Amino acid sequence: LLQPSVPPVPNYKLCMSIPEWLQAIQTYMKMLQYNHTGTQFFEIRKTRPLSGLMETAREMTRESLPIKCLEAVILGIYLTNGQPSVERFPISFKTHFSGNYFHHVVLGIYCNGRYGSLGMSRRSDLMDKPLTYRTLSDLIFEFEDSYKKYLHSVKKVKIGLYVPHEPHSFRPIEWKQLVLNVSKMMRTDVRKELEKFARDMRMKILKPSSAHSPVKERSRGKSLSPRRRQASPQRRPCRRDKS
Repeated sequence: LLQPSVPPVPNYKLCMSIPEWLQAIQTYMKMLQYNHTGTQFFEIRKTRPLSGLMETAREMTRESLPIKCLEAVILGIYLTNGQPSVERFPISFKTHFSGNYFHHVVLGIYCNGRYGSLGMSRRSDLMDKPLTYRTLSDLIFEFEDSYKKYLHSVKKVKIGLYVPHEPHSFRPIEWKQLVLNVSKMMRTDVRKELEKFARDMRMKILKPSSAHSPVKERSRGKSLSPRRRQASPQRRPCRRDKS
């Protein structure tokens, strides 16, 4: 049997523009193909540190197996590392169709005042979007309109924080800094919330929600209860207290 072809991992060249580079990454992921087998080839735990997820991404490039949407987000982060002008953040969707709920995630991209995305899906218009959207809300509404073509109604949208360009970071990805129940909101209100969030992200004033819960970061074996104050030395009992 002939050996299956292994797509070459794209390399950034100085002559490339950022949109061309993103297109090369998306073309590479399409060559890996979408995983229709029902078997998850790579374990992706969202709580893992970024360094561990980047090791999984390297394994994806070595194995060249089909991937799904969550794996595509991790691979997209790995391949765009080292491009500080390209900000990456996860965008998650919860949709409803025919009595069932579905979940999907793509990698949002912000560069030079424009938004776009990278990703993988069974549907060609629910993955990558060109770097042409002026606002984050325009990008989200484009996905919502694409879902309508397949009779899916978007219930919730979750936006994470920018992923740092530090492949050895031990901090996990912030997946849902902003959660919008869009099915119960007017589009004007959704746009207002998204633009406020996008502005704060560009100013990088938002902090990961995990920063407010340091208890989770404590190592095993240490007590999670507050320290007790040292008890004062007890007096020796008097003789008359003895029986």
